[in-house]
Amino acid sequence: MNSSFTTHYIQSLATSPALPESSSDTQLTSKKQNLQYLVSLKQPLSRSETRDTLHSLEKIERDNADISAVQADKEEYTLRRAVLGKIVIGLYAEALDTYLTEASEAEAEAEWWADVERSRWNVTYYFVQTFPLRLLDLTHAILQTLRTHHIPITPSIFSPSSLRRLFPSANALRPNALTTALFPHLQTHSYAVPLSYKPLPSRQQLQHTGKTITSSFAHWTQSLLAIFTLPYDLTWHECQVKRKELEKIRDERAEVLGTLTDMRDQLANALKDERPRMHIDGVGVDDTLALFVDALQRSAAGELGSPASTPSPPSVVSTHQVILQNIQTLANDTLQTHVTQHKNYLQSHNLYRPSRLTLIWPRLLILPPLSVYLLRAAYRSRASLVEMANEAVETLEGFFTDWLLEPVKGIIKTIRAGGEEGVIVTKQGVAADMDSLERMTLALAKDKLNYSQDQLASLSKQIRLGDLTPVLEIYEEDIKNPVKSAVTGTLLRSVFVQIQKAKVDIDQALAGIDKLLKSQELTFAFVGVAPAFAIVYLISGYLRSLWMGGRGRGKYGGKKKRAGVWVAMRRIERLLVFQPKSNHNSQRSMKLSSSAIPALTSGLLILSVTHLRTYAETCLSAHSTLREGFLEDVQDLEDPGLGRTEKLRVVDRMWKSWGEVLGWGKGSI
Repeated sequence: MNSSFTTHYIQSLATSPALPESSSDTQLTSKKQNLQYLVSLKQPLSRSETRDTLHSLEKIERDNADISAVQADKEEYTLRRAVLGKIVIGLYAEALDTYLTEASEAEAEAEWWADVERSRWNVTYYFVQTFPLRLLDLTHAILQTLRTHHIPITPSIFSPSSLRRLFPSANALRPNALTTALFPHLQTHSYAVPLSYKPLPSRQQLQHTGKTITSSFAHWTQSLLAIFTLPYDLTWHECQVKRKELEKIRDERAEVLGTLTDMRDQLANALKDERPRMHIDGVGVDDTLALFVDALQRSAAGELGSPASTPSPPSVVSTHQVILQNIQTLANDTLQTHVTQHKNYLQSHNLYRPSRLTLIWPRLLILPPLSVYLLRAAYRSRASLVEMANEAVETLEGFFTDWLLEPVKGIIKTIRAGGEEGVIVTKQGVAADMDSLERMTLALAKDKLNYSQDQLASLSKQIRLGDLTPVLEIYEEDIKNPVKSAVTGTLLRSVFVQIQKAKVDIDQALAGIDKLLKSQELTFAFVGVAPAFAIVYLISGYLRSLWMGGRGRGKYGGKKKRAGVWVAMRRIERLLVFQPKSNHNSQRSMKLSSSAIPALTSGLLILSVTHLRTYAETCLSAHSTLREGFLEDVQDLEDPGLGRTEKLRVVDRMWKSWGEVLGWGKGSI
């Protein structure tokens, strides 16, 4: 199955030419029908479909071998050319996908070794992880040497002195077989053996050197440190050698990938050019497509030294069958051989990261005894653990009941009640006091002032508004003769009316305070329940991140994936500015203009741009403006027709357009 980049990159090529109308020739009907069927296949073709189509075309040619080439008309030529075009497009996509996959694989492995290399703890832990395998290789080397020299296997043969005589070392720059068995990379990189290693001096050497006790102790200490650090230095160097080798392989594959991407326009022109360039026995042969197949075969084989644009001129034997044979060689020999050689090379040089079992055996060794110890400790403390568990359950129940459910019920109850119930005073109490004040005032006005019914109704309205002017006038007259009015008059009644009036005023003031409290009751309720909701939100988010294991999508794919895209963007800009030099085609690279992009840079750009495309297709919302705009910019970076200056402007546009949206400009990346 082709990758997303390959499928998109050949999309403009995956169009069949217009087919001619079928003729009435009955002799070629069967062949034309089969060709029509092959042309109807939809692009892009998978690897299996490409080979099935090629096999079917070979079968058609073989079954119709008795038909002379003179009988081939224009219709058959067009059909044959359409089928060949589909096969060539499929093989071109396969070559792109092959080199892209190999370069991506080499880059991923190189990054793994780089992560190990940059940390002392990782290097040490890697040495511990691979120590059993190193011991097996060491044992195998010893046994093989003993068999070669016909030495019997005895316990004394494994003593340091015996091993030193059996595996001598000529100098420090050429380690012996034991060292290379433990660290196989020293067979080809022996120059990098740390020279800081100094053997421990003997007693005679110390006596004859005349050194002081202090200098002797320092020499011993330095030698001991060198012995202990030597395995670390060699392990670190092993990681460095493998990383550099993988980066070299990545650059080689990326350079071929860049060369292949630059050939898309050549393939497009070959597919559009329907004019036969030469005639052999009356049959038109498409030289442009043949030349492209020749260039594709050389590029897919990694032959970057010879320029693909200057192939050898076509000879008389360059017929349709020869082109078909070249396509068959490319499909069944060149690409498959290259894939096999690539995997064999990585495996033979141990460039892949160690197996999963090798990486996790220390954990598998430590976890069982640790688990047994923890289980025993838990069994001994089972009573306290049960009590702790019960307390934890009670705490959780109390938290959810008292801090979440009850406050939420109170909020719902407050919303449903609508603030009708009083907190300090009730509405009925205030109304009763007002009615009592009205009756007392009306009775006093009727007895003392002899008010009619109309006057009493008017006074009742004034009382509701808080106006007691008639009662105050009676009170003003009574206090002129307070004693007489108190005994025979209405002084006491007017005083009691004013006392009732004061009570009504107090009730109304309390009712106002009550309304203010009721209006803020929801605010107090939400403030009270907010801490509990915050705790639940934080804990649930933490548990969700643990459950997803760092694979959570989050916003725009999560922080980790957005950081990976940021790294890819920075790498793209650095490649366009720096443009690394290639070991192949050095003269051709020197002739390129400042705006042209070399094949190596183009291939490395494709690796990073593929990462951007994968991120957009998996992490950004489908059919969103953000995703469509991001993919348009990615498509511009993939376009081989744009030069270095134009792509730098595209990168600058992406920083400005998506930097703030994806958080690239923030310190969180």
